[in-house]
Amino acid sequence: MAWTEDRVETLKKLWSDGLSASQIAKQLGGVTRNAVIGKVHRLGLSGRAAPSRPARRPAPRPAPRPAAKPVAAKASPQAAPAKAKPVVAEAKPAALVAPQDAARLPNGEYATVLTLREGMCKWPIGDPTDTEFRFCGRHSGVGNAYCEAHAQLAYQPQAKRKRKPGDDAKAVLDSLQSARRVNL
Repeated sequence: MAWTEDRVETLKKLWSDGLSASQIAKQLGGVTRNAVIGKVHRLGLSGRAAPSRPARRPAPRPAPRPAAKPVAAKASPQAAPAKAKPVVAEAKPAALVAPQDAARLPNGEYATVLTLREGMCKWPIGDPTDTEFRFCGRHSGVGNAYCEAHAQLAYQPQAKRKRKPGDDAKAVLDSLQSARRVNL
């Protein structure tokens, strides 16, 4: 399809009227939207009317909510929020407790990412963003990632990891719900 002078004039008029490239291509016939866009750029047509989009209506504002009245706490024990018991990890037998300090290497330094080798425990100790971050570094045996104590922490049987909803969880949920009511 060749761009004749009549088609170019029609293109210029439709473009200045604000029609989209797709709409112009339909009216001209035998030309694609991309061909219209290419011709517009080659002609250097930039000033055009606002596009022919339907007018946007502003979204309706939701009706204002009435301010919630603060609820005064009653002196009765039923209205008092239940105190949440702190969640404490199960105490492990002494044989399962990991060593607290990392092992020092023969040069006196602690194990770092750069000094870890095969057969060294790779259990991280501390905050990785801290300069004191280190690895356990104790003997783990060939093919094992962790020393015996850390392996017991890392590889726990499936049954120990299951959570059972109990009284502690219910107390925490109840206290959160009562706090939510007070904060409204």
